[in-house]
Amino acid sequence: MSSDVLIKKILILSANPNGTDKLRLDEEARDIKEGLRQSRERDRFIIDSGWAVRPRDVRRVILYSKPQIVHFSGHGSEDGGLAFENATGQIQLVQPEALAGLFKLFSEDVECVLLNACYSEIQASAISQHIKFVIGMSKKLGIELQLSLQ
Repeated sequence: MSSDVLIKKILILSANPNGTDKLRLDEEARDIKEGLRQSRERDRFIIDSGWAVRPRDVRRVILYSKPQIVHFSGHGSEDGGLAFENATGQIQLVQPEALAGLFKLFSEDVECVLLNACYSEIQASAISQHIKFVIGMSKKLGIELQLSLQ
């Protein structure tokens, strides 16, 4: 690999609070890593992760990791909140404006945000005010999504 190739860091964040349906977040991360490992451009990416992130952790993990791509996996609600577990073990919904404000702080470095959570289109729309590429889901997810990197 030549020295002029820019390396992009992908930060995989996950949250599956107590009291919510169990998600297969570790399998999803494994599939992303394996898909990337099999791609021709694998040397251009590094993967970092933050597991069971709480609302207060998200900013710190992004600050420490310095990613260009953030992939969040978890639960979303129809009113647009993303579900995290707070410090007392309770579900805490984080609203679109709060995440948009957070990503505004990192808009110089973060280029792309993918929200793999039900009803995350509202969050994605808010975040897109500050981040160029944002993907969210408009409905409840009921199918297994596969990532294919060529």
